Amino acid sequence: MSDIFNRFAEQLAGSVGTIDLHNALSETASSLGLSSFAYLVPSSSLGCATDLISSYPQPWTSHYLHSRYEELDPVVHQARLRHEPFRWGAGVGDLNLAASQRDLMNEAAQFGIRSGFTIPIHDRRGLFAALTFASDERQPLFFRVIERYERALQLIAIFFHIHARRRMTSERMVDGVALSNREIQCLEWAARGKSDWEIGRILGISQRTAAFHLDNAKKKLGVRTKIQAAIRFAISRSTDRT
Repeated sequence: MSDIFNRFAEQLAGSVGTIDLHNALSETASSLGLSSFAYLVPSSSLGCATDLISSYPQPWTSHYLHSRYEELDPVVHQARLRHEPFRWGAGVGDLNLAASQRDLMNEAAQFGIRSGFTIPIHDRRGLFAALTFASDERQPLFFRVIERYERALQLIAIFFHIHARRRMTSERMVDGVALSNREIQCLEWAARGKSDWEIGRILGISQRTAAFHLDNAKKKLGVRTKIQAAIRFAISRSTDRT
């Protein structure tokens, strides 16, 4: 376990943005037999935009964010109220679901999210986040893995949160210009050659909204085209890695 955590710590220390953070957590979780995870900072936390780093299926995360399900999600609701990790789903725990919340959980189950172990995070700045490990398994195997590594997972969650907030805050700067979370997300995909329509599909927003955020980014960066903005973004990230 110590070798896995040391590797995790090294990856986080060398991370630049959300992709690196995702890869570090993905590798570590897989090493423990936990392939499905989601780190969420809801939009209502200190007024920031929703941040999600997840291995859940992309159609589900896009639908989740587009529908603002973080405001309805019973797991998120319970995580706000609790300070200790908790298990849920597959007959474990009672989340006292309303009909709309039950519908949400049924939708999640269609994407292989039936059971989970959620670690609430309430940091000193008043920021709320939650790291969830999930499974499609109905058998107790998943929870046996959780029980074995529970303390380690809590440490991983806290360590990941510290680095995620640090990296994701600095990540919103491009050549000294502060951009919004959405503007950065749109630029990141534009730099990979995605169209406004494709960006909208990936992020769970409309094509018009994607174009709106890219236009704002262009104005803030003082360039005329989306391509120029994407190049500025890519160069800034390349410089950060050197």
